Amino acid sequence: MKKNMIFKGLILGVLFFLGTSNIFAQEINGTSNESINNYDQKFRLGFGLNAGPAIGDYFNLALGGDVRLQYDLTQRTSLTLTTGYTHLFSEEDYIDDLGYIPVKAGFKAFVLEDNFYVLGEVGAGFAVTNDYNETTFIWAPGVGYANEYIDLSVRYEGMNDFKTDQVALRLAYGFKL
Repeated sequence: MKKNMIFKGLILGVLFFLGTSNIFAQEINGTSNESINNYDQKFRLGFGLNAGPAIGDYFNLALGGDVRLQYDLTQRTSLTLTTGYTHLFSEEDYIDDLGYIPVKAGFKAFVLEDNFYVLGEVGAGFAVTNDYNETTFIWAPGVGYANEYIDLSVRYEGMNDFKTDQVALRLAYGFKL
């Protein structure tokens, strides 16, 4: 348990360092703060598929889909709202699979070039399968690559009350609204 908490703290620390190292620079790739302040804010919408291993005692695989609404604050920072459905597959016959709907809000910051970013999200996961009647706190740091239409990322998603976590690879298609 102590190793798990150290691992989570290390991930958050690295993501925080990466996220803040280039955001506050005076000039970003030849773009002055004046042109960033005059940026035309906009919404983006993305549809993603998620897959990866579940880390814990009861589940071994997680598959899901999501919808992410993103509001660009500047050219390099955005607020996000993500929901969808994730299915955790049980590794034991005596434990049922778990399906849940995550609802997360987050902050996304591009840190390298215009394509690489870090993302941190927090929210809740609502169990929707018959045998589970729980809601859990979710926290999800991640890193990714995005261009105008494609978003490829990997994230760690911690779920306290479901007694499992996951590492998910996300492939998404996004567009401006």
